[in-house]
Amino acid sequence: MSEQASQARAPFGIAEVTGRSMYPTLWHGDQLLVHNGAEVRPGHVAVLRHPLQQDLLIVKRLIERRDGGWWVLGDNPNDEVVDSRAFGAVPDELVLARVRARYRPMLPGRRRTPFYVASWVVSAVRLVPADRSVSRRLRAR
Repeated sequence: MSEQASQARAPFGIAEVTGRSMYPTLWHGDQLLVHNGAEVRPGHVAVLRHPLQQDLLIVKRLIERRDGGWWVLGDNPNDEVVDSRAFGAVPDELVLARVRARYRPMLPGRRRTPFYVASWVVSAVRLVPADRSVSRRLRAR
């Protein structure tokens, strides 16, 4: 996950997804609208500082509150383990923003026909809602 433009005082920012840990919710290359300092709860997707490499920003789903912070997991069970199973709970102060929406950029090299642009507009922008089934997912892992 790399940050494109996010200021500490700005309430909203833009971030870009790198990697597949949140697939199918988020895809590599998705742009994210993030709400800095927003209240978070289990099920939300959040931007946080990696607890062991605090210069690295990551995007994960908040599963539950535990002693020491948030238990976070990626949505892709087939990806490398780069979540709380590897580094434990993430302290509250490292949770930076809640992901509100994502949009997928237009495919490079595609002709911008009216049909392509219209279909892109309809499918590219999506809210990223809370996953209400996080407790079930946690038991399954």
